[in-house]
Amino acid sequence: MAKPKLDLLSFLFFYTLLLSFFHCTLSLIDAEDEPSWITMETEEVNMVQTRRDSWKKCDFSVGKWVFDQAYPLYDSNCPYLSTSVTCQKNGRPDSDYEKWKWKPFGCSIPRFDALGFLGKMRGKRIMLVGDSIMRNQWESLVCLIQGVIPTNRKRVTYNGPSMAFHAMDFETSIEFFWAPLLVELKKGPENKRILHLDLIEENARYWRGVDILVFDSAHWWTHSGQTSSWDYYMEGNSIITNMNPMVAYQKGLSTWARWVDLNLDPRRTRVFFRSMSPRHNRQNGWKCYKQRQPLQFFSHIHVPEPLVVLQGVLKRMRFPVYLQDITTMTAFRRDGHPSVYSKAINEERQKAGIGLSSDCSHWCLPGVPDIWNEMLSALL
Repeated sequence: MAKPKLDLLSFLFFYTLLLSFFHCTLSLIDAEDEPSWITMETEEVNMVQTRRDSWKKCDFSVGKWVFDQAYPLYDSNCPYLSTSVTCQKNGRPDSDYEKWKWKPFGCSIPRFDALGFLGKMRGKRIMLVGDSIMRNQWESLVCLIQGVIPTNRKRVTYNGPSMAFHAMDFETSIEFFWAPLLVELKKGPENKRILHLDLIEENARYWRGVDILVFDSAHWWTHSGQTSSWDYYMEGNSIITNMNPMVAYQKGLSTWARWVDLNLDPRRTRVFFRSMSPRHNRQNGWKCYKQRQPLQFFSHIHVPEPLVVLQGVLKRMRFPVYLQDITTMTAFRRDGHPSVYSKAINEERQKAGIGLSSDCSHWCLPGVPDIWNEMLSALL
């Protein structure tokens, strides 16, 4: 009678071991290749999903990158791309970084269908709100759809801090609104820059009437010292010269969350918040230089602190906001940054690497943000 009990225990042990292997990303080939945020001592938390069951069919944030020759879905001649992200035109010698597709473990993300997307978005306004990484994503989305629209039936307009691509036959606009901190940054006495943690209406008035809003905000909150975008904070009439950046981030996000809860109707507007896009800029921005392959494994994964703060704010909201968690999946892609190819350089200067800056924050296009937009299209 003892033998069946032993077999059962052995089975349970090996089954648990097998599950842990497939569910977690273990054993790193080179521990030095981990993005710096991976080792942050932050409590791991579950991804905040939405309260709408129809959006819970698959956890897109857990999966692996697979090489797919069918990519990219457009080329770097797309006329709406910033020069700094057209890495092929700027002399990057390799192109495999354009051909990786994200495959979630529990499902598949459909290949982006430009006409299908425009059909779903007929008569709607889509606005991407945030920083230059969100501008990266906006350019990607415009390039994904613009090829199916006749030249004389598309245009771009500008309105203050926003720009909009119009697909005229579909009465659809895809807009980008510059608000890297979401809350208001103003000039004060003596030209000092004041970050108002409790004011947002100056930006938010542009968001009214939009059908689909996609937000991001993290990178600017982590700047410090000479790279900081403000001289001091204000809450009400109180001036604050020193504050933990994550406390300030939580306050700013809470102001955004209150505005969404009070001003938007979930029956008319869908809201997404895209998590932070990791930077691979250890060694003064040269960590991504000459990288040709995605990372294969992480030895252990901790959620970066800005994502923990964001999750906490979203959990307390009444409005059903979907957290599009791209942080871990994107952390594998150290190969996808412009690095030194943010402007055209000749081969000799590439080899020497002298007098060149290395951008390990933004993304080459075509590239990683195309996958974020495939995820967004699937969610819509």
